[in-house]
Amino acid sequence: MKKTKKACAVLLAVLSVLLLTSAFAGKNKNNNNPNNPNNPNNVRWQTIVGNITVSPNDAVGGILPGTTPWSTVGGSARVNLATGDVSFDVVGLVLNGGNATGTPDGVDQVEGSLVCNAGQGNPTIFTTTPVPLDAQGDADFTGKFATIPGTCGNPLFLIRIAPDADPNQHWIATGAVRQ
Repeated sequence: MKKTKKACAVLLAVLSVLLLTSAFAGKNKNNNNPNNPNNPNNVRWQTIVGNITVSPNDAVGGILPGTTPWSTVGGSARVNLATGDVSFDVVGLVLNGGNATGTPDGVDQVEGSLVCNAGQGNPTIFTTTPVPLDAQGDADFTGKFATIPGTCGNPLFLIRIAPDADPNQHWIATGAVRQ
């Protein structure tokens, strides 16, 4: 009986070590996985906030802000710089002023833009295809940029009005709390 207990204890200890080893090995091995949040190529923005300023002084990478303030309830964005995978969602993106307050006021499509090297003389901008913005101000996108960003200094993420409603594609929301 004592030998059986000893054998079970040894077996249990060996299994525990094997499980811990495989768990740590899996974590390290998956750092290159594009879906792993620890992947250094992933850039995330914890939330999306509306743009409340309307001054041309608030241009980002040469992209002007909208002409009226916007607000959001939330959202998030993620970009993998190595693969060009991008996803974003925005919730409650509506005007925050004027007679159409609380609605998207005819803006029915938005797109996401990654701005690299913002604030430097050579910004690079990658933009998604337009996606529908519903009457409650909700939109989401999952896909790829046409060109893979690669390296990206000071990455910023903007939500812009799609060209069907605004040929200048003003930005109306931005990613906040970059990770």
